[in-house]
Amino acid sequence: MNNVFRWASLVGVLVAVVLGLCLPQMAEARSGHSHELNYFQSSRVKIAGANALRIEIGMTGDEPKYTVNEYLLRRQLVIDLSNTGKGKVKRQITMKNDFAKQVQITEAGGKTRVTIDLTKAPVPGTYRISTLPADRRAKKPARILVEIFEKSSAMVSNTPGVKGKTIVLDPGHGGSDSGAVGPTGVKEKDVALAVGRKVQKLLANSGAQVIMTRTTDVDVYAPNASGAQELQARCNVANRNPGTALFVSIHCNAFSSPAANGMETYYCAGSQKGYELANLLNEELARAGGLFNRGVKTANYYVLRHTNMPASLIELGFVTNYHEEKLLQSDAYQTKLANAIVRGIARYFKG
Repeated sequence: MNNVFRWASLVGVLVAVVLGLCLPQMAEARSGHSHELNYFQSSRVKIAGANALRIEIGMTGDEPKYTVNEYLLRRQLVIDLSNTGKGKVKRQITMKNDFAKQVQITEAGGKTRVTIDLTKAPVPGTYRISTLPADRRAKKPARILVEIFEKSSAMVSNTPGVKGKTIVLDPGHGGSDSGAVGPTGVKEKDVALAVGRKVQKLLANSGAQVIMTRTTDVDVYAPNASGAQELQARCNVANRNPGTALFVSIHCNAFSSPAANGMETYYCAGSQKGYELANLLNEELARAGGLFNRGVKTANYYVLRHTNMPASLIELGFVTNYHEEKLLQSDAYQTKLANAIVRGIARYFKG
């Protein structure tokens, strides 16, 4: 009889040990996800000069996979994040702006659903969704990015093919060097910078790493530097950044006669890759801008000869031409040109 009790006790201990070992692992398996939400931020921003709402939802792990559904009548945008737990973010976030009323975050069936109640129906072109990797410098985790636009715009398309590429953009002139000046005072340096910054935003929103030789109205090397110093400084920005895939310099043309008109692109003689880039940029700019196409040309420009990667210099139009000066100053026309440049770059990477 004592033996029976001893065996029963032993079996009970073994069962308890097994359950103690297995149950936590089973519970962890049931609740485990590749991602847990841990960050939420919203902000009003300007994208291509237009008002927009940006929502960032961060999470553990790498960039997530997601699906999107539009519900026009309910004015809802629904994003399902697979294998993701709700984590620490709030279940309901009330918003006070002209774009969205609230964000609801719920978890079910191994996925998390983000429902955004909008003020307008989510038709194509009024929003964009993408993912971003973790940014250690900004102390931000991997996150899903939702951008809701005030109105449909040519600037909202997400361009495939450039993600992960490093591109250097060089807005010509700047600071003490105005470049060419049009009949009503429009300066080449201002047009080049405005178009360059629009291209930067489009490429960055599509996942490219964009490096600008200048982002404000400054000399790149130093105020009143020599021409050679200034040009070499622009080349150095590209050459000293490992992995730079392309260099694109943005300019406006000028001539003593206001009748001179049209756009053109340049590359360094002997560079097959430079020609391919200049040719694709030329095609897209001609199609979008509607100006006379002066063609694809070679030139002995310093920035084309002294950069170590495929390079092209763009002449967007003649700022000294009355009609083209007016176009080049227009935000809408600058947006057209920026989109064309991005399409040309994307086509280059697609081969």
